[in-house]
Amino acid sequence: MNKKLNWIIWGLGTSCLSVPVMASGLQTSLGTTGIDALKLHQPPYNLMGRKIAIGQVEIGRPGMFGLDKAVSKNRSISLAAVFLRNGPAKSNTGVDPHAYNVAGMMVSRDKGLPGVAPGARLYSSAVGSTKNMGQPEECLSAQHIALQNSGDIRAINFSFGEPLNRDPRPDAVLDGNALLTLCVDWSSRVHDVLYAIAGNQGKGGIPIPTDNFNGLNVAFSSRRSGIFNKVDVSNLAGVNQGVSGRLAGKEFNLDGRRSISIVAPGNNIPLLNPDGKINKATGTSFAAPHVTATVALLQEFGDRQLRTKKPNWSVDGRRHQVMKAVLLNSAEKIQDSGDGLRLGMTRTLIDKQNQSWLDSDAYKDPKIPLDAQMGTGHLNAFRAYQQFSAGQWQPSTTVSSIGWDYRLVAAGNVVDYQLTKPLKQGSFVSVTLNWDRLVELNDRNQNQQFDIGESFSDRGLNNLDLYLVKADAKNSEAGAVCSSISPIDSVEHIFCPVPTNGNYKIRVQFRQQVNTATQPYALAWWTAN
Repeated sequence: MNKKLNWIIWGLGTSCLSVPVMASGLQTSLGTTGIDALKLHQPPYNLMGRKIAIGQVEIGRPGMFGLDKAVSKNRSISLAAVFLRNGPAKSNTGVDPHAYNVAGMMVSRDKGLPGVAPGARLYSSAVGSTKNMGQPEECLSAQHIALQNSGDIRAINFSFGEPLNRDPRPDAVLDGNALLTLCVDWSSRVHDVLYAIAGNQGKGGIPIPTDNFNGLNVAFSSRRSGIFNKVDVSNLAGVNQGVSGRLAGKEFNLDGRRSISIVAPGNNIPLLNPDGKINKATGTSFAAPHVTATVALLQEFGDRQLRTKKPNWSVDGRRHQVMKAVLLNSAEKIQDSGDGLRLGMTRTLIDKQNQSWLDSDAYKDPKIPLDAQMGTGHLNAFRAYQQFSAGQWQPSTTVSSIGWDYRLVAAGNVVDYQLTKPLKQGSFVSVTLNWDRLVELNDRNQNQQFDIGESFSDRGLNNLDLYLVKADAKNSEAGAVCSSISPIDSVEHIFCPVPTNGNYKIRVQFRQQVNTATQPYALAWWTAN
């Protein structure tokens, strides 16, 4: 494959070019001005991602000490295993500095520049850069990573994608039906793994598989006054920012469904190179691994809770839907003024037009759960820990002011979560519901695995709705004070102020059956104490 095509597939664009910098005085994205993960590395939390397996799929792969000469003088990044697609990696072949940068963002053990989860076990596969490689080989690579660590991989990072002009479908658009997109949604469910995918960046970039339903698409932020709180100008603008018909379906999802889930730091990020020197680089490629590795920190905590048999805890905490709900619901939108009414958020995130979430159509329209540029807001690993550590609460009892749950809802039914404490007028409530699109493998040889030449079937998306209702309300519509009722998304999200003091409940409603008669879902909520 020529260099030009490599560049397109990585989606790096000119903004991702890196320049050498001195290691001293680096502002990393892991501190309080970024995702606040360093706090979780310290006592009393002591979370490093130990024994948690995460994955990486790219065109190339990071160098592995003892296998590749490129990293013979640098032991800062310890990898669990490296592969070429679904086979062992060959020494000194397919090694790529970009993949090494991304790996370092996740698992670097360098004291001056640690990764988000230095203790995690990272499995990495290179798709390979020959002209014959495409989405089937990329799916094969993702599946191979998902099956590592005895099939226990909690999250997989995609800092690459496919341009539509390489998709074999005639007049291909972002309708969720590209093979790699279907593969991601199938693998999410079958392998129970959360995919963190670099959001599309720049015209003609890497849109496939950003039209997935079951993963998280990550946009990237840049600093203002030292704080990561602005959607970087290099991210593609949202659908509502005057996108021409020419770009609709080419750079954005065809039906108006939003493609960005969350924002993470990605501008001028210090990264470790294979030779041990440090570069600064920019792009969604470096935002996505912040999300992937944050999952490892949370999962180490979750496994600790299981081992010590803590109350309000179960293996449901390992599910990809729960991780997705926790990360989305704890994301930051509007800085709290100190009274806790805005849930203790530490920053106000603004989009490329310098507008906040409160200016967005997602805030004003119950049929739009996600902002086109910001998703639900900016990743904060410590807040995600707070959301997750509040534990699992069942609807059979009253529930804590912060918490999460995973369960099934039957078609036509509702599940109510009665909040124990009354809510205060003017305080904000954040609630996120998500569930999977049902994609099935057309498994011709019945080996329960994707093979080259096989395909997937889209069974569609059941329609669930989300409400905040007064405690004594019987009817969802009449008693609802806030709602998220998108007919096309696999996420519903509420962020709204409480109109009057009183008792409230959160309602999940199975509105319309498209495939199965019962739907697994994850729910996370955060209300002011």
